[in-house]
Amino acid sequence: MNLIIVESPSKAKTIEKYLKEISPSGDFIVRASVGHVRDLPKSNKKAIDIPAGFVPHYEITKGREKVIDELSRLAEKSDEVFLATDPDREGEAISWHIQELLEKRNGGSLPRGTKIHFSRVAFYEITKEALKEAIKHPRSVDVNLVKAQEARRVLDRLVGYDLSGLIWKKVRYGLSAGRVQSPALRLICEREREIRAFIPEEFWVISGDFETQSGEKLTLICVEEPGNEKDADGIIQAARTNNWTVKDITESEAKRSPRPPFTTSTLQQTASSRLGYSPKRTMIVAQKLYESGHITYMRTDSTTLSSQAVDAISAYVNKKFGNTYLQVRTYKTKVKNAQEAHEAIRPTELDKPGAGSTPEQKNLYKLIWQRTIASQMADARLMRTKIIGACDGTPDFAATGSRVVFDGWLKADPDARGDDVELPKVTAGESLKLLDVLGTQKFTQPPGRYSEAGLVKALEERGIGRPSTYASIISTLGDRGYVEKEGRALKPTDTGEVVSQFLEDNFTSYISDTFTAEMENELDEIAAGERDYVKTLSDFYGPFSTDVKSKEGMKKQTTFGEADAKHKCPTCGAPMLVKLGRGGKFLSCSTYPDCQGALTIEGVEINADKPIANHPETGEPIYVKTGRFGPYLQLGEKVKGSKTKPRMASIPKDMDPANVTLEMALKYLSIPRTLGNHPETGAPVIANNGRFGPYVSHNGEFRSIKSPDDVYTIQLPRALELLAQEKKSRFHKKEK
Repeated sequence: MNLIIVESPSKAKTIEKYLKEISPSGDFIVRASVGHVRDLPKSNKKAIDIPAGFVPHYEITKGREKVIDELSRLAEKSDEVFLATDPDREGEAISWHIQELLEKRNGGSLPRGTKIHFSRVAFYEITKEALKEAIKHPRSVDVNLVKAQEARRVLDRLVGYDLSGLIWKKVRYGLSAGRVQSPALRLICEREREIRAFIPEEFWVISGDFETQSGEKLTLICVEEPGNEKDADGIIQAARTNNWTVKDITESEAKRSPRPPFTTSTLQQTASSRLGYSPKRTMIVAQKLYESGHITYMRTDSTTLSSQAVDAISAYVNKKFGNTYLQVRTYKTKVKNAQEAHEAIRPTELDKPGAGSTPEQKNLYKLIWQRTIASQMADARLMRTKIIGACDGTPDFAATGSRVVFDGWLKADPDARGDDVELPKVTAGESLKLLDVLGTQKFTQPPGRYSEAGLVKALEERGIGRPSTYASIISTLGDRGYVEKEGRALKPTDTGEVVSQFLEDNFTSYISDTFTAEMENELDEIAAGERDYVKTLSDFYGPFSTDVKSKEGMKKQTTFGEADAKHKCPTCGAPMLVKLGRGGKFLSCSTYPDCQGALTIEGVEINADKPIANHPETGEPIYVKTGRFGPYLQLGEKVKGSKTKPRMASIPKDMDPANVTLEMALKYLSIPRTLGNHPETGAPVIANNGRFGPYVSHNGEFRSIKSPDDVYTIQLPRALELLAQEKKSRFHKKEK
């Protein structure tokens, strides 16, 4: 018997299906490690023995003990153990950890001299042919790849531990920083500062609607954009009083070449723009497609296609579209240190336009299939047309359009075509009839905030992170509360800006693009066997730890500049300073602690000791306070020594605490609400807000309250309906 170990149960199922075809006698058994089996202990710097050469001390991942026990028992009975984890440095490291654990576990239970035979097999697509080829050509675990992954993990832990510890002491407890997340946060914060500093400038767009001699409609736009209304009115008046003609027509043929097949980064960007998927969602869906055998491995920075894939695409294009549509191409990977052995992301069956078991999987597969087929097709040819209209006393007015002469690769990927503007047929010198002319005031816009796809592109261009890390970088920034989404845009929170500013002021070089990219390259060189693990970490960590220690004596950084001069202390009239509190930035009196006057950023007085109102029924005071988890309401006073706590209620995140009225306060304090007793048990049914949102509960059973239901208005009959529904796991996947 031979044991094959993979990472995920779904991947195991797909491989088992093909192994039954390859070996009907059942010589193979497939099991999943369910991801990582060992890792460094959390928040424990001692897990890395620095003097001994940055030696990590791993522990078995929680919940993996039973998995290791089963793998160990099966390995003892196997002729050979094939380590078939993912074909990247993360997968290589998982294989190494599995081998290490199984050798230790079985070392004392096997007869003396008996040894388990391990072989590493790697494949970039889960197909019968790829599997057979991999088993035919096994190898040992690549120690260089393992060392590169280990170096990255150790480096991230050391940087995160040291920087986070310093931020806890000097800014606020509970904050954290990371080697790669911090440069990404810096980019988002720099963009936000650009937006705030931007001064808009006025301009006017003037458009004219015309009728040609053949009666067709034509819209022309003034080629100049005047900077004020007076100049715009002058052009509009001249346009209305003078005769219009077609001054010139130019036509030129242009070509559009197909884009290379997808890398991880370009897949995330295109899935965002076309399908609205976040990078994290894209990777989850792509993982399912890969594990089901539909696409090649989805973590790659290479645009290379194998010769077999190119041959298969060529055959499909010839058969489906004809030889005129075929143009075999080779794409050069632009990313430094890209792993050329990897292919780009492509379908495993190139003559299969559709695959996937959910709408999300089908949509993403279609995107990958279209891009792959189009990459080996002829250029599309477009005829671009420009019509210029003119009259005395005005700048030229123009319109640009295009039409497809030969669709080429757009035949396979029509969604990439965009909107072609078809212009009417006109001749130079013919008259135009002005129907209407309109001026629209506009203002120049600041640079836009990064979308998730835009941030991925920026990280890739700067060499920050690698394909496997882009999605987790963005998720981590959100999880830490440093970034929030407004629509598709990423906006830094107050906390995020303060953390970034602290790092920019004190650790500029460590979060710069250049330093981060160079460190990524050094880790890649470890993977290639060109750089020493211990020397690389020593060269970095020695100066870094010294730099961190040198900041230990600095004062606590709770102040982040002077407030606008219009804001004065409500208590003593002194200038105000911007500070960071639990609920975000606020304004504090510059004479603190002598004076404790405070304002919100909007200039509203903060006074936790002064109630906003009294409860109309009980007469108890209602306070707005700030706690560990943000602003909240408190009904009544805390009595020292009393075990009875005042009633409290969180203030929603989208509500400014300074704007909470008595009516709102009563609404928020009404939670939890007893809706009545359950007709079968007689036990109360409660509506409440929790960590994961609003819910109803009864006898330990919980059901989420979702729109259009509302926790403040839901009644007992509807609550009973929700409680009667089958309970879904908290980890229920949306695509299912």
